Amino acid sequence: MSDPPMADVIELEQLLARYAVGMTKDDVDAVVAVFTPDGTYSAFGDTYPLVDFPTLVAAAPKGLFLVGPPVFELDGDTGRGEQPLCFVEQTSHDMRIGYYTDTYRRTAEGWRLATRSMTFLRKSGARDSGRAHDPTRPQPTPR
Repeated sequence: MSDPPMADVIELEQLLARYAVGMTKDDVDAVVAVFTPDGTYSAFGDTYPLVDFPTLVAAAPKGLFLVGPPVFELDGDTGRGEQPLCFVEQTSHDMRIGYYTDTYRRTAEGWRLATRSMTFLRKSGARDSGRAHDPTRPQPTPR
């Protein structure tokens, strides 16, 4: 495996930073902007298309999205990667930890997330995509 071009690494790191800052600031437009138009987010056993992001972000707890350095595997204009996450809820300081598994695509606007999938790391040692536990979380729009 060869190292990806540094310019691509920097651009992708900035893209993922914009996602984390957008989520921390509750800025849904910033979050949507890092995805391809057909982008999806998967968690809680469901996959959400971009049209659902405003409702999904509104239903999410508010707090700090602290992400670690990502790893990338790039092949031309596509790629995949993983990034660790520690979320701290703002009012209780409860934490959720895990990692994202991503796919990327280079577009006319630059690199974008095509898919982002969350894996939670549980106190029990389990790893899962979460469970539907919030009645305000929307159901995904059928594709």
